[in-house]
Amino acid sequence: MSSTMLQLMQDVSNELGLVAPTYVAGNTNQDVIQLLALMNRQGYNLTKEYNWRALEKEYRFYTQSVSTTGDVVNGSYDILNVADTTGIVANKWMVTGTGIPQDCYVVAIVGSTVTLNQPANADAIGTDLTFGQTKYDLPPDYEVITDRTQWDKTKHWEMLGPEDAQQWQWLKSGYISTGPRIRWRILDNQFQVWPPMNTNEYLGWEYKSKGWVRGYDGAVKTSFTADSDTTVLDDRVIVLGTKMRYWAIKGFDTTALMQDYQRYLSVAKASDKGAPNLSFAPYPSKVLIGYANIPDTGYGS
Repeated sequence: MSSTMLQLMQDVSNELGLVAPTYVAGNTNQDVIQLLALMNRQGYNLTKEYNWRALEKEYRFYTQSVSTTGDVVNGSYDILNVADTTGIVANKWMVTGTGIPQDCYVVAIVGSTVTLNQPANADAIGTDLTFGQTKYDLPPDYEVITDRTQWDKTKHWEMLGPEDAQQWQWLKSGYISTGPRIRWRILDNQFQVWPPMNTNEYLGWEYKSKGWVRGYDGAVKTSFTADSDTTVLDDRVIVLGTKMRYWAIKGFDTTALMQDYQRYLSVAKASDKGAPNLSFAPYPSKVLIGYANIPDTGYGS
């Protein structure tokens, strides 16, 4: 079990020859305040410099859509008499249907009236409409997405992306802009998909979390704030890094502390994940019928 924040602070203090605190959160001692700030900085830096196994996470969600009807009036920004607006959120949902321009977002919902960011280009009374969410919030502890992990699990297809700015605008604005594959991009701190879905697709991807701290109740946190907090990272890397930073900020010689920290950090990184065995003479796997998987009898039966 990982040491608590209080225990880590006491380890740092004892190893530096300082008075070990009996509590940290709310302590007004300047050394304790500074050590806590440096310990949190150590944690922040570690999340940036390496993809630690403990920070790798999966994120899963269903796309949201609503199929309904409404009255579309040529030149108007409002769709009237929308039969169902349940769950539709302004600036995150798009709408498609007769008389609706491409790349058309919902900007307001008042009763059964839905306001769009573009005017309709045709009249259509009681027409079928599909509202679909295309912008999804990132996880609260999101740091960076992991490449090639984005999948439409409903259709068993990898999503295509991340699209760059030019490709994204071509998709949303061009004549040929939709297909069976989902395209994605992170824009405006949201995970955005194209085209709008008219079904509940199960999507998922992996990401690196910035939540290197756990509260006593298991809550994911991005810094130490309570004496009972623990870290999912290596305790000794936190302790040694904090010692080095404290010595450096005081203007002392950090040569020995730096060597100790770097040596232990290298070991921690090397043992954090497994690695495949590599062959000097690799050969393709036999995915088709070959001598290793043909039957001994029963040919032609």
